[in-house]
Amino acid sequence: MLKIAILGLGEGRSTMSAAIESSKLELVKICDRNEELCKQRAKEFDFHAYTTSYEDLLNDASIDIIAIYTPDHLHAQHVKQALLHGKHVVCTKPFIDDLSDAKELLELSKSTGKKVFIGQSSRFFEPAKRQRADYEAGLIGDLITIEAQYHADHRWFLKKEWSLLQSFKWLYGGLSHPVDFIRWYLPNIEEVMGYGMISSNGKNAGLKNEDTMHFIFKATDGRIARVSGVYTSPTQPAQRDSGMSTILRATEGASQADYHELRYAVTDKTGEEKVITWGDSTIKYYFRFEGQSHHGGEYQNYLEYFTDSIEQGFEAYPNMEEGIGTVALLQAMDKSLQTGMPVKIADILNEYGL
Repeated sequence: MLKIAILGLGEGRSTMSAAIESSKLELVKICDRNEELCKQRAKEFDFHAYTTSYEDLLNDASIDIIAIYTPDHLHAQHVKQALLHGKHVVCTKPFIDDLSDAKELLELSKSTGKKVFIGQSSRFFEPAKRQRADYEAGLIGDLITIEAQYHADHRWFLKKEWSLLQSFKWLYGGLSHPVDFIRWYLPNIEEVMGYGMISSNGKNAGLKNEDTMHFIFKATDGRIARVSGVYTSPTQPAQRDSGMSTILRATEGASQADYHELRYAVTDKTGEEKVITWGDSTIKYYFRFEGQSHHGGEYQNYLEYFTDSIEQGFEAYPNMEEGIGTVALLQAMDKSLQTGMPVKIADILNEYGL
């Protein structure tokens, strides 16, 4: 059984739950700079092997995988150290915040032979898994287009001081989820164009960057897709409109996966229409803490998938290349917002020699 350690115990809380519940992994150590948080998690999970020093994880030869849930700007350094110490890595999304680190990390992963997996949790939610399986089984035919959205009333979030800093962008914090769905189905996006604005609610709160955005993507084969994000407006009732939703429109059918409702709808190639919702046992598996704020089930699904990939020798996706591609796409989207012009992804990658 592979042994895992966790760095960063804010978001890492879901990973603790996932690793403890899993029969495929053994959690051996947790780490956070904040000792109070370490104590809190130790008490919550009755798991007391904690440290405040990352070095303790790096130097522990028994650890096979380090799962990294630190702030974005620290990911590159933490991933690099883990690879240099011979560990496989799970890193939360977005993978890195500066593409100038990408080349070195790609080379390190190759030279050490260690895998890096990007914890893009939404792919591992039940409706998204079912949508992908149906698509791969040819149930809806060939893909024509995708529409993905993440709309949430996050006005409460604006009470956090750091949400009003120049460095905070909903583009990276929110839209990275639906953008990943676009790339999952259309990996070869070549150009993006988008408009954004700060809503009057955002302006009144002192927000520095866009909270309302719509983007169009074009793939190398000519197919197009769209993504939408709105973060400071009230939302529709959940029965009518999910916070996060991905619609596939194909030659012989269509499907829609919703989050965080466990809801999926499909019209298959026979014309049959189905709406599927999952019940209490599935809800309890996915949502383990107060309300639906931490979705441990998705983390357990991806940790077990990554573990299988190490033991069985297959590639786990999203891998590092895909994580870097998503960051490049998000940067192209950011540039399009600033310039009001379409941006080619290749231009962003070329800038960093990728």
